Amino acid sequence: MEKSVEILFTREILNTFLDCFCLQPEVKLLGDFENYVFEAYQKDKPVILRITHSSHRRDGEILAELDWINYLHEHGVGCPLAFTSSNNQFIETLPAGDGSFFYACLFSKVPGDPVRIKSADFNEQLFTAWGSAIGQMHALTKEYQPGNVFNLRPSWEEEELLDIETYVPDEKEIIKNTKGLIKELEFLTKSKDNFGLIHSDIHSGNFFYDGKSIHVFDFDDSSYHWFASDIAIPLYYSILYGFQDKAKWEREQFAGNFLTHFMKGYGEHNFLPNGWKEQLPLFFMLRDITLYSVLHKKIPKEDRDESLNQMLNGLHERILNKEPIVQLG
Repeated sequence: MEKSVEILFTREILNTFLDCFCLQPEVKLLGDFENYVFEAYQKDKPVILRITHSSHRRDGEILAELDWINYLHEHGVGCPLAFTSSNNQFIETLPAGDGSFFYACLFSKVPGDPVRIKSADFNEQLFTAWGSAIGQMHALTKEYQPGNVFNLRPSWEEEELLDIETYVPDEKEIIKNTKGLIKELEFLTKSKDNFGLIHSDIHSGNFFYDGKSIHVFDFDDSSYHWFASDIAIPLYYSILYGFQDKAKWEREQFAGNFLTHFMKGYGEHNFLPNGWKEQLPLFFMLRDITLYSVLHKKIPKEDRDESLNQMLNGLHERILNKEPIVQLG
């Protein structure tokens, strides 16, 4: 979290939100990169409290996210259910003290367990379940009509991280290549069968696995995007965190095996979007750019360790060379 937001977030604000949702005072911090995420208890039931600063999301965007999540949950997708507060509100709002606001919302905790990329559970059965969940979400979103919300989720080109000059103003070639990729994406065709509301960030850190199915959470990045991007992201992060230091042929071999089983699961629920395989390298490169931006935005140079600097160097080189993280056969 940016230091400017950390200064504003107080225990008093947290306690007030806990009261709004009738939660017990003892909480466990699960994450604080873009939102404050806590595991809390409502009576004896574990739930997830998420607190967002208004510099990150508007309240209307959050309401649109919750509307879609509840639609997916009600239609059988393994994902959280968003709850209302004691005031019958999906979002509770508090002033932050500088004219900005904090927004809080509450979710059910999904079943299952986390899966590490280097664990025994990171296997072909998981890849099929992963694809099945995303295929199901894409099929359902084709029929989704937003409920009583005043805002829609943003479209892909509205992502503020694509304004990369804000975060690396001196890297002229990086900025140029970013603008070039955006223009290339703008020429891709859009239809009901290849473009819609997607999660946008279903890597292995954003789902639990029960041995049969995955249960997806963290819809904070959901946006209107090509379905192929939701296919690219699982493979992208699997390579980034599991095969980054491996030989080129090992990455390519893994990618081929991963996609074979992932797309088998995807096809259980949805037709494969036209051009998906040819589009994947574009979305690999797009994720390099947004990851490069967010790491510069969130983590000051003095706080970066050797591992993070190595990752940034790899991102930098691929963006400069217009090279996807893995080549597909």
